[in-house]
Amino acid sequence: MEKILVLDFGGQYNQLIARRVRDHKVYAEILPYTTPIETIRNNGYKGIIFTGGPNSVYDMQSPHYTKEILDLGVPILGICYGCQLIAWMGGGEVKTAPVSEYGKIEFTAKESLLFKNINEKSTVWMSHTDYISTPPNGFKIIGTTDNCPCAAMENKKKSIYAVQFHPEVTHSQFGSQMLYNFLYEVCKCSGNWVMDSFIEDTVQKLREKIGDKKVILGLSGGVDSSVAAGLLSRAVGKQLTCVFVDQGLMRKDEGDFVEKTFTTLFDINFVRVNCQERFLKVLKGVSEPEQKRHIIGTEFFNVFWDEIRKQDELGYFAQGTIYPDCIESGKGDADVIKTHHNRVNTPDDVEFLGIIEPLCDLFKDEVRRVGEKLGIPKELVWRQPFPGPGLGVRIIGEITADKIKVLQEADWVLRDEMSKNGYEKNLAQFFCVLPGVKTVGVMGDHRTYDHLVAIRAVTTDDFMTADWAKIPYDILAKVSNRITNEVEHVNRVVYDITSKPPGTVEWE
Repeated sequence: MEKILVLDFGGQYNQLIARRVRDHKVYAEILPYTTPIETIRNNGYKGIIFTGGPNSVYDMQSPHYTKEILDLGVPILGICYGCQLIAWMGGGEVKTAPVSEYGKIEFTAKESLLFKNINEKSTVWMSHTDYISTPPNGFKIIGTTDNCPCAAMENKKKSIYAVQFHPEVTHSQFGSQMLYNFLYEVCKCSGNWVMDSFIEDTVQKLREKIGDKKVILGLSGGVDSSVAAGLLSRAVGKQLTCVFVDQGLMRKDEGDFVEKTFTTLFDINFVRVNCQERFLKVLKGVSEPEQKRHIIGTEFFNVFWDEIRKQDELGYFAQGTIYPDCIESGKGDADVIKTHHNRVNTPDDVEFLGIIEPLCDLFKDEVRRVGEKLGIPKELVWRQPFPGPGLGVRIIGEITADKIKVLQEADWVLRDEMSKNGYEKNLAQFFCVLPGVKTVGVMGDHRTYDHLVAIRAVTTDDFMTADWAKIPYDILAKVSNRITNEVEHVNRVVYDITSKPPGTVEWE
């Protein structure tokens, strides 16, 4: 399989670069800048992309790399800090820029393979305080801006290219075409990374590894675990047992929907554990958000492993781990793998033959595409992000059965209305929150003192930042009217108009 290496120097867009490469049907993987040159030399990469980063290359405490990489004979594209690093490694000069550039800047391109089929003038996304004052020997300037005399450069003989801006972000007008040109014009990729072949190859590998053994998967009903279950079902069928822990903190009727989907769509063993009372008991009197998260997470795995211990035979343990869950970051200590709820440790008294992670090479959008091709319902494949603790962190304060019911009903009304009017396609995420506030109201000439419900809706490309959604007033009015009329114990609805930052998407 053709592979592009994204060498991470601490850039915030490292995953976005890899995703953009994969959008062009070329597989990309991310490794930290501490990766030995021998590893890179032996992996047969078709090309290498240096990411951006927050540091200055002339600060020797910043991430650097051996100059040998420029002589591997592998095409290289440097982005932002990566551009400056190529200049520094090649003997050029990098200085603090007289004028920093941030945001959308007009860029003038010169003739280059990198800029094939791109207008001479275009808008690019800049974010830098340093600049290349003198390019290295053998490099030619191929792009400028008013304040950056070397906004792009190339060494055509070595197939090394560098741009001071970020082609991977949508704000760069022809950024996608530039990446395409690097992959196909410079690296000569053929584009064989497609979901159909991924499914076929993965199913075959799973059959070979699992053989006649059993597999146990913790099924949450989320996108990742659902698609992992779909792949494993296609590979080994009834050898797969999915354990679904319904802690009573899911959205209205969601547990029933998950059970119906996986008992009718796939030929697997499905075990549902209903345990809302158990969770409410351990959460009684707890209001602090992090304490709630810890209790819910701990109890979830207690229930899950108790169920696993009942199984007659343990084979392999499967997880819905996806690629971002296990990327080594180039920020700070590059040897530390970031933790994630999808990657769990097994108890000492539970012994499996091994761990299976069929989605560990995929980003979320790729997981969704696999899910569609496996025939998993749209409601699961395109399920919006949902916190691991479920509604437990959308109920501010203590969690009770009554509060769960109120929030489930209000959230269902919001989703039903957005589905009916079609506005849901404009939103990245939307949901209701129960802030734990009661207000005075009037219903049927009677004074009420009941719950306030808050609506949260955002638009975003990557969830690193998010804007509050400008939902039309008539839609909000109808949702509010339905919630106050159809949901008992709610007499007021408010709309959250806070962006991220300063707020977060979730309230807790």
